[in-house]
Amino acid sequence: MLSWLNGLIDLPWWGYIVVALVLTHITIASVTIFLHRHQAHRALDLHPIASHFFRFWLWLTTGMVTKEWAAIHRKHHARCETPEDPHSPQVLGIKKVLLEGSELYRAESKNKETLEKFGHGTPDDWLERHLYTPHSVWGVVTMAIIDGLLFGANGIWIWAVQMIWIPVTAAGIINGIGHYWGYRNFENEDASRNIVPWGILIGGEELHNNHHTFGTSAKLSNKAWEFDIGWLYIRILETFGLAKVRRVAPAVRAIEAKSQADFDTLQAIIANRYEIASAYARQLKATVSAEIEQMRQRAHNRPQVDFNLQRAMKRWLKQDRKDTPVQDQAHLDALLAESKVLETVYSMRQELTLLWERSSASKEQLLKQLQDWCARAEASGIEALREFSLRLRGTALA
Repeated sequence: MLSWLNGLIDLPWWGYIVVALVLTHITIASVTIFLHRHQAHRALDLHPIASHFFRFWLWLTTGMVTKEWAAIHRKHHARCETPEDPHSPQVLGIKKVLLEGSELYRAESKNKETLEKFGHGTPDDWLERHLYTPHSVWGVVTMAIIDGLLFGANGIWIWAVQMIWIPVTAAGIINGIGHYWGYRNFENEDASRNIVPWGILIGGEELHNNHHTFGTSAKLSNKAWEFDIGWLYIRILETFGLAKVRRVAPAVRAIEAKSQADFDTLQAIIANRYEIASAYARQLKATVSAEIEQMRQRAHNRPQVDFNLQRAMKRWLKQDRKDTPVQDQAHLDALLAESKVLETVYSMRQELTLLWERSSASKEQLLKQLQDWCARAEASGIEALREFSLRLRGTALA
């Protein structure tokens, strides 16, 4: 009787914990590599052996249908932070998404319009039509039987952990906290955030702001100090011929500053617009801080001027004006009215937007705008602005 309760594999207490962590980590890896980067975004190709292993494992451990997951995620990107977003905490509230993320997923999976519009290109073979999609519940039942046979009574809680892992980590934490709390490398158009710089526990998905900025990149880490374990696994698969990376985020390459910006410079700036905006904020940070400090000294007791704005100003310098909240714009305008330096720094940043926003301007017109921008920046009398212009003229695609 005791032998039966222990199952076929008898382990010390910590051994069962390790087993649970390994099994759930395989599931997370399957979600991020197969469902997310391969199926939803086509950032990499997978060998049929790897592709089917991930699909089979997800059938066992989640019961999720590939078409449903990919369609819902694509809709999330296309309608992000709007009432049509299936799981935006900015619209629905953090409590709703964090605690009821799986319910939101199930509700959206029943939306036939979503599946038809966003579910294209997902598996439609015999196994998908006759087993994985119509009998998704069979997978999790099979997993329960396997866990019970292998680990006996301990298999019950191991299976339970497997079943709640994706609803908690993906549907709750990534979809909720990933759009509510954390740090932002890039001020893109939505509220996505990197939860931590080491994407390990959730397969690299913790680097959510990076992903929303470069949605079709197979690599989610961006800064040198960030780590994406999902990317490590992809590189290992690639080594064995089981994966092929199609796209990663464009990278900036620094070269010697050209005497004048050319079409290659313009192309590099447009392709790396978020990185350029972030670099601009970093380059001008000291100038902004020094100017605000001088304003503080000049204004002393003027309560109408809020001087706790260094961080806010850095954020505003990363953003296009249209992405700055309306309630912030009045505060920003009041600050700019107090300082010619800040007004120049901010207006020059906004002029950069004209280089990459959709417009009817020709490449020749955009290049003329860029060249004019560099000339005015270098003649502005603001040293950091002059240095950034030189850096801009030395920008190339990696």
